[in-house]
Amino acid sequence: MQIRHSHVILDACCVLNFCASGRFMTILKSIPAQVVVTEVVREKELLTLQRFKNENDQGVIQFEAAITQGLLLVVDFDSEAEEETFVNYAFELGDDGDSATCAIAIHRGWAIGTDDKKAISFCQKEAPNLQILSTLEMIKNWAEEANIAAPELRTALGAIRTKGRYIPHRNHPLLSWWENLME
Repeated sequence: MQIRHSHVILDACCVLNFCASGRFMTILKSIPAQVVVTEVVREKELLTLQRFKNENDQGVIQFEAAITQGLLLVVDFDSEAEEETFVNYAFELGDDGDSATCAIAIHRGWAIGTDDKKAISFCQKEAPNLQILSTLEMIKNWAEEANIAAPELRTALGAIRTKGRYIPHRNHPLLSWWENLME
């Protein structure tokens, strides 16, 4: 996987899926760019991850450790223009996490990690030059970079499907890869 930008800013859906996999830290390490989340996503995601904590999942611990170790940077709006764009996008997208992620990515020229169809379509229209990566693209990259065996990969994908409630859409370019592994 080649990333054409210095940073990849993850939306909440990707963070949740990576945490659900149980391999959050190693997935982040495999991404060939600085990985970032917005303060809006961090706040929202910690609340979502609390339910994993109750299931003895390491999602919250790994999320916080990734921030502490600098594998995952948390950024906030650093200009009035970013804040104004966020407000406008929130009106269009109806989701604060997607809106903050898109606004900051567009202003800073960063790649975006998201699976949200509406956010993908919106960002492609607003900034067609920005690279958009999906959970599966980043998971496949991790599997290839770390030479993950099929049984371990199947376990991680199964956890993403169950805990993250993620299933790739029927037109996803990696759908057959997912289906072959999940058989």
